[in-house]
Formats: sequence, C-alpha cells, structure tokens
Amino acid sequence: MSENKVKTIGVLSSGGDAPGMNAVIRSVVRTALSKGMKVIGFKQGYVGLMNLEYEELDLRSVSDIIQLGGTMLFTARCKEFNTPEGVKKAADNCKKLGIDGIVAIGGDGTFRGARDLSLAGIPCIGIPCTIDNDISSSDYTVGYDTALNTVCEMADKLRSTTQSHYRCSVIEVMGRHAGHIALEAGIAVGATCIIVEEVPHSIEDVIAKIESSRKLGKHHFIIMVSEGVGHSNEIAKKIEDATGIETRATILGHVQRGGAPTVRDRVVATRLGYHGVNLLEKGIGNRVVVTNKDEVIDYDILEALSMKKTIDMDLYEMAHEISI
Repeated sequence: MSENKVKTIGVLSSGGDAPGMNAVIRSVVRTALSKGMKVIGFKQGYVGLMNLEYEELDLRSVSDIIQLGGTMLFTARCKEFNTPEGVKKAADNCKKLGIDGIVAIGGDGTFRGARDLSLAGIPCIGIPCTIDNDISSSDYTVGYDTALNTVCEMADKLRSTTQSHYRCSVIEVMGRHAGHIALEAGIAVGATCIIVEEVPHSIEDVIAKIESSRKLGKHHFIIMVSEGVGHSNEIAKKIEDATGIETRATILGHVQRGGAPTVRDRVVATRLGYHGVNLLEKGIGNRVVVTNKDEVIDYDILEALSMKKTIDMDLYEMAHEISI
C-alpha cells in the first residue's frame, strides 16, 4: 500500500440508475482500499451526503455485486443540493467526516453537482453512467451496451408476433433527447424506419417507406422511435390509417434500465472507477473520467459539460439505405 495524503474518499450514485453502476462502486472501493484509503458510501446520492446517510465500505461490502444491475448505494435526485446553501451543507458534512474527495457516478446533473462541490473545496470526480449514452465528453457511457441488448431482446420477441400477424410494431425506446439507443438498436433488429429527434422526419416519409417495402414483398415492419420524439401511439394510428396494416405501439420503458450488465459495461466501469481514484490520490478533482477512442482520459467538468454530442449521421444514413 502506498502512503498518500488522501485518507478518506466518498462514493455515491445519483440520477437515473444504469447497469454497471455497481461495477464502478466495486472498482472505486477496491482501488481505494489497495492504496490505504478509507471509503464512505453515501445512500441515495447527494441526499445521503446532505442527510449523513452512509456506510463505510470494505472489501466484502462490494463482493458479488459486479454482475448486479441497479446500484447498491441506491440513487435519487436532491433539490436541496441544487442551492448554494445545500452545496455548503454538503461540503461541511464532507469536512465533518474527514472526506478528502468524492467519486460521483451518474450523468450531467450528477457532474454539475460534483463541480459545485469541487468549487466548495471538496475534490470530485464524475463517472459517466447512463443508458442514454448522452454524455457529450465521452464516446461511451456505462449502461448503454446493456440497455441496447435489452432493447434488442425485447424487439426480437415482438417481431415473432409482428411477423405472424403481418403487423407493424412501433417500438419506443428511452434516451431522453438523445437517439443513440433508437439508432443502434434499430440497426440491430433491422427496423424499417428509425425516428430520432436529431433528424427531421415526417410520418409521410415513414408511410412511404413501409409501402415501398411492402411492394418488394415485405409484410411485417418495425419502426424504432426515440422517446424524445414520443407520440408512438399517434404514429401507430397514422400508419394503420394510411396503410391498412394493423399497427401496435409498444413503449419499453424502464425495463431498459435493468438487468445484469454486459461484459463491456463491467470492464468499462472498472476502468473508469480505477482512473477516478487515481486522480483523487493525486489531489486532482473537478474532473470527469471518460472514454475516447477506447482510451480512458479525463476532462475539467466545466469543459466536459460544454461539449456537444449528436448521433452518428453516417450510421443513420447507412441504416436508412439498407432498410429496404
């Protein structure tokens, strides 16, 4: 074990849960313990930090959690923390507990909180965990691959009924205002059309694509819709009215957040957690740890939050071209 000035760190998960959060927590705890640090886990994210709801985590605390979905520390959103008084209270609580730094696991909202806490004197590291893959500074976010596999599995099951009845299935997937899940899952299941908020679309174009495919002998269809677009039931009705094809809308919802994380999510989560603790060991805070071309790097949180990210338009054009 190395000698270091950082004696105690905290870890929390905030915002929406994502498969792989437990793998991050495990990596943070075991990396910190190997360096002689003490680790405090806060319950329900910043809520636990505000209310001093926590537990000390040891090696056995994180045994057999790498394969579990959700987060053992639970998660929530905290309105009180989003005020100057709340940030001061949280920083004071950290000082009361002797915490030298915090690893905050979540998305953009989590990182804004980590930045505020860093500016209040508590070094924080953000780890991107969200199924939406919408963290601008990172090529990939923990939880995304698992969500994609879940959507693919659910869509494959729907296809059996869709095909048997010569139907059209409109499948709405999560992603807030980001169409990454819809795009990649749509490609994976051979969707006839992929509708995302980032690309202008019209229901007339969708109907024309269905009719064109029907003339070429296709008799069942999958339309993948991102939740940022929404109106899936309305889209289904318009398709059925225009084509005469029985059309059903299915909103997959929070099933996409659950389940055991994939290998990719477990490995990426472990790498990010390890890098985050190494930064805190050096006294470095106010950073977001991300992947860039499969390399683990870090950015200043403010710089990371100012970055922009959109869907891969080459991928979108390819999907449109081959969905004949």
